Amino acid sequence: MSDSRKSRFVILGGGMVAGYAAKQLVELGLSSGQLAIISEDNAVPYERPPLSKGFLAGKDTKDAIRINPEDFYQQHGIALELERRVSGVDLKGKRLVLDGGSEIAFDKLVIATGARPRVLNVPGATLQNVFYLRSLSDSKAIRDSLGNKKRALVIGGGFIGMEVAAVLAQKGIAVTMVLADDRIWKRFFSPEMSKFFENYYTTRGVRMVKSTSVKELRGGGAVSSAALENGESMECDLVVVGIGVEPVVDVVAKSGLEINNGVVVNEYLQTSNPDVSAAGDVANYQDVIFGKRRRVEHWDNAVSQGQYVARALMGEKAPFKHVPYFFSDVFDLSYEYWGDSSAADQTIHRGDVSTNSFSRWWLRQKQVVAAFTMNRPDEEREAAPKWIESGQVVSADKLADTSQPVQSSVVK
Repeated sequence: MSDSRKSRFVILGGGMVAGYAAKQLVELGLSSGQLAIISEDNAVPYERPPLSKGFLAGKDTKDAIRINPEDFYQQHGIALELERRVSGVDLKGKRLVLDGGSEIAFDKLVIATGARPRVLNVPGATLQNVFYLRSLSDSKAIRDSLGNKKRALVIGGGFIGMEVAAVLAQKGIAVTMVLADDRIWKRFFSPEMSKFFENYYTTRGVRMVKSTSVKELRGGGAVSSAALENGESMECDLVVVGIGVEPVVDVVAKSGLEINNGVVVNEYLQTSNPDVSAAGDVANYQDVIFGKRRRVEHWDNAVSQGQYVARALMGEKAPFKHVPYFFSDVFDLSYEYWGDSSAADQTIHRGDVSTNSFSRWWLRQKQVVAAFTMNRPDEEREAAPKWIESGQVVSADKLADTSQPVQSSVVK
């Protein structure tokens, strides 16, 4: 007879949503024995940003990046089941079937299965020393392999590629970045911003090969070279692939829930089943600030939605309202971004984009919809999310005038 048990709340996925939801639930007075977390990972919930920064660089320990101490879950009567796979989801019967046949029933379920890296589909992609970076074990595997590496190839120019390239370069490894676009992070950076970052990386020894892709990885067992679509061949003894992620929906694909670029939820992060929510990278939610559907793959979203679903489980009834935000650290630079620039009709740079201190503001009908800041005064950082949430109208000319405080650009 198979093992069967029940928990009031079950979180499917042991990532950041689970860690922050558990912490919030405890703070809200959740009783012992009322929460179970089912995780395929082999580690208690941890922060993901250090995996491509401090932990990868060897500055952060495994203990330092845990969201809660390892004994937190046992102390608060939370059943944290690691290295467990779910083979079936029965929403009508309100139960999950685990590999091995055991079952766990629930009153409320939170789907927080996250995302997985997109895989490079070329000959040689399965050679040794070809890495992806998503989990703690991924980051540790890259870190442990660095000792004798001399030439690294980083495929992709998004924030993971940029962060990994910076860490490797600072360890004295010759790094080449291969970008499909004609400039770095074209989807996000303005041409001026791309130029700044390309120059910054180049002066620190990182080579960029743009407007091409990898055709083949070669080597006898371990990777030793890469052939590019532009005809170039380059030696490399380490490859890190950062070409995006896709939401992990396999486990709920046949559950009856709507799946469309993730698990579709409303502004309360609820699925069509009111007892089932989704949060984090896997959740395709209704953004009430921008009036559009959105799926976000960043730390701040996972934290905020984890905390939000905890409050919702405990009875709070308010829409999830949050300005999209992310940050990054590369070399000695730190930058932040808020909002959504996709519908902008005007952009303003504040400061000198050829230096490491500037901000960029995206407007739509004179309202602030997105902002990027790097080494700027706190007043700019503080204004950005407030203005985006409120749809603040500003004067573009005054906003670009750095001789005046940023608040002087506000149109009353």
